[in-house]
Amino acid sequence: MTWSIALLAFVSLERLGELVLARHNTARLLSRGAVEHGAGHYPLIVLLHATWLGGLWVLAWNLPIQPLWLTAFILFQVLRIWVLVSLGERWTTRIIVLPEAPLVARGPYRWLSHPNYAVVVGEIAVLPIVYGLNWYALIFSIANVAVLTIRVRAEEMALAKS
Repeated sequence: MTWSIALLAFVSLERLGELVLARHNTARLLSRGAVEHGAGHYPLIVLLHATWLGGLWVLAWNLPIQPLWLTAFILFQVLRIWVLVSLGERWTTRIIVLPEAPLVARGPYRWLSHPNYAVVVGEIAVLPIVYGLNWYALIFSIANVAVLTIRVRAEEMALAKS
């Protein structure tokens, strides 16, 4: 197996694991009275991420890895773990608000309102660049910003209601 395939497999397994964790956390939050907001745009997020990763499998499986950019991607993975640990059972891929619960204010949430989205912006841009696919990074970064504009607006409205 090449390093390119190994990296893509890692990212794919990571994303699948996150979906399992998100489903588990969502069910627990909903059972405690939490409410989902902005569900209408969720399929768009899934489509964007699935297309991005699927396209990388098609285009990058046999391309060489650029070590400097791989280091940047690894840094984003460390930041991703920090976000997940900071949110704990409240981390999910959906907008789930637990009424009356205070916002998480530890970890990167001390400094940023939406550090998870900052990490996602970095990952979507950097992973294609690891393979030298700068044009791919640009296209998906633009699409991601468009989707995140909808997402952050919906999340801000949901949090303002709680």
